[in-house]
Amino acid sequence: MSQPNPFRIGIAPIGWVNDDIPGLGDHYTQDQVLSEMSALGYVATEMGRLFMQEPAALKAKLDAYGIQLASKFVATLFSDANRLEEELQIFGSWVRYLKEMGCEHVIACEMGGSMHWDPRRAPGDTAVRKLTDDQWESLVEGLHRAARLCREHGMKLVYHYHAGTVVETADEIDRLMETTDPALVHLLFDTGHALYGGYDPLALAEKHGQRIQYVHLKDVRRDVLEHVRQQNLDFLTAVKLGMFTVPGDGCIDFAPIIQKLLENGYTGWLIVEAEQDPAVAHPYTYAQRAKEYLEATIRSAAKQR
Repeated sequence: MSQPNPFRIGIAPIGWVNDDIPGLGDHYTQDQVLSEMSALGYVATEMGRLFMQEPAALKAKLDAYGIQLASKFVATLFSDANRLEEELQIFGSWVRYLKEMGCEHVIACEMGGSMHWDPRRAPGDTAVRKLTDDQWESLVEGLHRAARLCREHGMKLVYHYHAGTVVETADEIDRLMETTDPALVHLLFDTGHALYGGYDPLALAEKHGQRIQYVHLKDVRRDVLEHVRQQNLDFLTAVKLGMFTVPGDGCIDFAPIIQKLLENGYTGWLIVEAEQDPAVAHPYTYAQRAKEYLEATIRSAAKQR
């Protein structure tokens, strides 16, 4: 008798339409993307630029395909004390939006000092500008206040460490976990961004497993990652070169990672999120490959328990 799958498996639309790189996947419609997700048996997705935003219309569209909205990536500038109140107001509006959409989690990611997404910086200034101690304090205060907003609405804030941002490396992720309240600030565990930042994904899951409340699964092409490091290339260039791929198609061994999540008692979302050029990596083909690989890996891990 096969073991039931304890996880809920979804897929982000970024494999079809890239939110950060205009032109990648612009020809895809929301109906085509949702239809393909549904046909493959995915039960959830995340907010993407191709989707309508009005809650009632979006809910109706998702319901038609049997798809749920799991969450949305919310960029923050909490590290800027002068903007903190304004940023919290913006964050609060997204909390209310996601609550209306039936979500349980709000994804937060700090953009202050980032190589691509800090609106205060010139477009060509792509070196990550590390936070000062004062900026770290402002970031932590903002996350705590934002997390309380989430909790007031029965939701959880999950922090997304991310390549090209000020919370990217192992030391930065550890510092965030050490300086934030574990009852308020939870962790979004992203396998691909962990490896990119030099943190072995399994080691991260072992160290901070009890903080993990949401999971992004992506794989990494080792040769592209090494080329990106050697040439000191920026993140968006790395994406265009195909650094990320779906689970089972790169260098990460997901079997012990799934096993560790099970041991930690995690039973939440597993969201496949592998940004690639859809003209090079056919989205449906790769989404199907990821689903089959993950289901087989989960079945194998469950048998070993």
